Amino acid sequence: MQNTETNRIENKEQLNEDFEQEVIAFLNYREGGTIYVGINKKGQVVGVEDVDLTQLQIKDRIKNNIQPSTLGLFDVIVETIDNKEVIKVIISSGTEKPYYLRKKGRTPEGCYVRVGSSKERMTERMIDDMYAKRVKHTLKEIDSPRQELTFNQLKIYYEEHGLKLNDNFLQNLDLLTSEGKYNYNAFLLADENTVSIKLVRYLGNNKLELLENLEYGNRCLITVTQKILDRLDVENTTYAKIEYFGRKEQEKINSKALKEAVINAIVHNDYSYGNSPIIELYSDRVEITSAGGLPQELSQEEFLEGVTAPRNKELIRVFKDVDLIENIGSGVLRILDAYDKSCFKFMDHFLRVSFKYKENPFEYDTDNKQKNDKINDKINDKINDKETQILKALNENPKLTIPELNKITKISTATISRYLKQLQDKNIIERVGSNKVGYWKIL
Repeated sequence: MQNTETNRIENKEQLNEDFEQEVIAFLNYREGGTIYVGINKKGQVVGVEDVDLTQLQIKDRIKNNIQPSTLGLFDVIVETIDNKEVIKVIISSGTEKPYYLRKKGRTPEGCYVRVGSSKERMTERMIDDMYAKRVKHTLKEIDSPRQELTFNQLKIYYEEHGLKLNDNFLQNLDLLTSEGKYNYNAFLLADENTVSIKLVRYLGNNKLELLENLEYGNRCLITVTQKILDRLDVENTTYAKIEYFGRKEQEKINSKALKEAVINAIVHNDYSYGNSPIIELYSDRVEITSAGGLPQELSQEEFLEGVTAPRNKELIRVFKDVDLIENIGSGVLRILDAYDKSCFKFMDHFLRVSFKYKENPFEYDTDNKQKNDKINDKINDKINDKETQILKALNENPKLTIPELNKITKISTATISRYLKQLQDKNIIERVGSNKVGYWKIL
């Protein structure tokens, strides 16, 4: 690994006094970036002595010394490089630029931006221009359609992950507007709301014949997400084949990529105009569509390289707290680890991910088909249908036990025992080895 600094990578030998300035520079930069603590300017890995303490200090300094709120915009993880532990701080491009040092305010002394491989102070003109372009309709400042909300489900999810929401959780999770009202984030995470996500199934590979039209919603967005993931897990058929050395399996869709696509669609969706994600199941593919197009001003190339500019940073923070999101910016890269870039379709106001179903690799197993055909030809006149079922199963896996044959053929264990004896008497099969570790040989 070459640990050189770039426009998106900053190295720090240790946590020093200008750390917040580097973070602000990346927050104000359109591509975000990464800071490594424990690597010096020459790219040499020196490591971090007290990793746990340094992690806590980093989180505390970013949260408390930078304005506006940075929750959901950064991630702090530990990596091992050259057998030494370093801390990797991933920073997304912020949605409420310009970001600044709390004690300096929105001034040239408090605002920084990334230029090349270093940070630079922003001029007053740059600050004014950036402030003028700030996103006006963030969910944080949109009033909830209802102001009588409860959050019992949300509290349960936090408790399940060893976290407890205290009396200030509304402020801590940015669920209030600047005027102290419930915002749209609070509405989405409340026990009851009017937001739903559609899951639609079609008969063929187009929308001509509708089979199912389901809606998951009207409750906490985390609950909705879990229910959709559970349903898709059932839909995602796993192809399987029992062989001599064990069981082979292959999913119809890569489950990790599918989960990332669903969660990305839900947390990055533009809810400000009343649109929700939609999941469509066809005979040959699944499509997941979210509203809002690319977040911020990201290019397609930047998006596909994992550059992040979260549209709904408050939702991302909550989803990360309950382990639905692992690391910020990893979702797209996980999808591209299993599928090529063509699975993404970029539109002006929507973003779609499409996964083609994989064919059953075991359906047309030529070798086994030929073996089964030979078995049928040679002994069709000697055995009945149930004996044929048993024989085909043993051809796939000679080590099958009677209980395993029962599960595969649905024939009772007593009947299987009787037929195995008959097949032996007809000199069609023989037992090799003991009952415990032996196998059946087709003669």
